[in-house]
Amino acid sequence: MNVKRIFGALLTVLGIAGLIYAAVVFINLSGGTRDIKALLIFSILGIIFFIAGIGLIRTTKDES
Repeated sequence: MNVKRIFGALLTVLGIAGLIYAAVVFINLSGGTRDIKALLIFSILGIIFFIAGIGLIRTTKDES
């Protein structure tokens, strides 16, 4: 297995975890500024990691 694919899978998993945590923060949102900042930060980072991981997996050729 290629190192780029492993790194892409790791980024994808981190992105999914960030998006899940953002969903948990959204459910428990009480309206404070700190909650909204955490929601934005984790959702944006989750989306970036997820898209980067999927893109890295898709563009890496399988060399056997």
